[in-house]
Amino acid sequence: MSGTEKTVSARRLRYTVVFTMLAAAILIVTVLNINTGSVHIPAGRILRILFTGRGETSEVGIIWKIRMPRILLSAVLGGGLALSGFLLQTFFGNPIAGPFVLGISSGAKMCVALVMIALLGRFGEVSSWILILAAFAGAMLSTAFILVVSRSVRHMAGLLVAGIMIGYICSAVTEFLITFAEDSDIVNLHGWSQGSFSGANWSSTGTAALITGTAFVCVFFLSKPIGAYQMGEAYAQSMGVNIRRFRVALILLSGILSACVTAFAGPVSFVGIAVPFLVKQALGTSKPIVVIPAAFLGGAVFCMISDLIARMAFAPTELNISTVTSVLGAPIVIYMLIRKKRAF
Repeated sequence: MSGTEKTVSARRLRYTVVFTMLAAAILIVTVLNINTGSVHIPAGRILRILFTGRGETSEVGIIWKIRMPRILLSAVLGGGLALSGFLLQTFFGNPIAGPFVLGISSGAKMCVALVMIALLGRFGEVSSWILILAAFAGAMLSTAFILVVSRSVRHMAGLLVAGIMIGYICSAVTEFLITFAEDSDIVNLHGWSQGSFSGANWSSTGTAALITGTAFVCVFFLSKPIGAYQMGEAYAQSMGVNIRRFRVALILLSGILSACVTAFAGPVSFVGIAVPFLVKQALGTSKPIVVIPAAFLGGAVFCMISDLIARMAFAPTELNISTVTSVLGAPIVIYMLIRKKRAF
């Protein structure tokens, strides 16, 4: 066997090991999430309920109406958020780019809060699609600002500061809106604005899965253009990539994914930066055709673990999901910045 064949074989083995570990992690965390909660249900009864649908009415309701939708929603939205971060990093050519750090999640949060305050008082409820559209509008608004800034600010630190500032502005506007909201809406708005998967149900999970799954397929089919774009715009153009349309596609897909997450779970921090970095390090490559599915699975695992910690760390009190993702993700971002500085 030649050296090239050995290298290819070793690379494939590494990919297989990483994907196997991600799949195993999803299975293990799913089991832990189903089997963990304020109401203890023995494993035997859980298996019977899952495979036959039979059991005590209260236990069936807990598993199928509360725990399973929440588990699936955290997995779907976690994968979508990691994928959104990967697209933004590709677009800006910057490993620190992510929907939360660049203020995109905060923009989505601001518009969703505005729509909720305007419509909850009149109609009592707001359609999931309206929330997603509002979040998308806010995400695009913040992205437009970042795009303008990025033309004059080329350094990673400058882009990061600009994103943090737009995040602060949008968060301040959101808090201002919440201050003048009706008392009956403040509790829901405040809880949602901090980030949580606790409001999951089969309807929201199905909608999130439909949008995120469609976006995932679109991103996967862009694997080849993304790979060419990573080599530089000139190279991508020589490979037949329409740069203008390609960049619009990246921003739209990233905005859709980020908006979906914000609409259903509120802002969730650092997942979009930490997960793609960890996945690339584990795989030893940045090839999109490998990184895209791995990042989605990694984001799912990251958010499922974070949600488990949020529920059980100080039970019965539940932490906000962003609190946990910040504790887990922020050290990774700091390490990235230190490593980047040492590289120069």
